[in-house]
Amino acid sequence: MDDQPHILVVDDDTRLRELLSQYLGENGFRVTTASDAEEARSRMRGLQFDLLVVDVMMPGESGLELTESLRSVSRVPILLLTAMGEPEDRVSGLEQGADDYMTKPFEPRELVLRIESILRRAPPAITEGVVILGECRFDMARRELRHDDAIVRLTTIEANLLSALARNPGATLSRDELIAQCRIDGGERTVDVQVTRLRRKIEPDPREPRYLQTIRGQGYVLHPD
Repeated sequence: MDDQPHILVVDDDTRLRELLSQYLGENGFRVTTASDAEEARSRMRGLQFDLLVVDVMMPGESGLELTESLRSVSRVPILLLTAMGEPEDRVSGLEQGADDYMTKPFEPRELVLRIESILRRAPPAITEGVVILGECRFDMARRELRHDDAIVRLTTIEANLLSALARNPGATLSRDELIAQCRIDGGERTVDVQVTRLRRKIEPDPREPRYLQTIRGQGYVLHPD
């Protein structure tokens, strides 16, 4: 079950949500559903998803607005569903950051094929293995940091932060993205403080960081050995 891609289906149509949940579940996916953007955000705070299937026309915050908002904090692939099939509607969805766009009604099998195609293109997340940072080694599965043979104690937030960065080596993660992924309270300044503390534990010289670097105006990036 843990090896199955986890899909979040966001649609205000109860019948469609149930049908998609059943069909995707029968085709090798783990499925969670949400009836609107607010519920989707709540689901994402507690779970990590491999892909979102989002209806465009929803009461309150639309699927386009949700997509645009998520793109500032997350790289999770998004497939939009809509009853509007005009080219400009598709372009609008892609401009907001969607990875693909399907017009209702659609064949469920085509949806599965589109999802599989998006997941193949998505960069793989590193969820296990050991990340080398000079004399430090971070065990992804155990969330354990060692300096030589000694265990370096990490707080929960530090472990979350290092895990998020290590899953995306060489990729810049914004402060907002780190707040969302690491469940950090207190805003952007708190992220900076946590990064400073983490550097003291992994960097030979925290004042001249080699591994956990700041990308001015964008965020932070981890460059393992």
